[in-house]
Amino acid sequence: MDVKISEEDKAIILLNSLPEEEFETFTLTLINGRKSLNYNKVSATLVNYEVRRQDIVSSSGSITTEALAVRGRSFNRKGRGDQGRSKSRSDFRDLKKNQCTLCKELGH
Repeated sequence: MDVKISEEDKAIILLNSLPEEEFETFTLTLINGRKSLNYNKVSATLVNYEVRRQDIVSSSGSITTEALAVRGRSFNRKGRGDQGRSKSRSDFRDLKKNQCTLCKELGH
């Protein structure tokens, strides 16, 4: 039996074969706004998605540390005191309801 399956049909079959709970967002994002699907593009996108997902799972503990290091902060934030906290926050706590933050007058 010689049946040719179009590229778009293969892409749809591939997307429908994925577990819904894991790939629902991926599938919706991929097909959103497209008029047609190409099997090669869908499969390449799926492979890239899986590689990124595996990288996240394998390095999930170090992501937070790396993000904090990039921002120049330490992972352990104990003993910092008021360092890094805006000095104006205490001013806001002292304001009354309907009091202007600039001139401290009420009701305007």
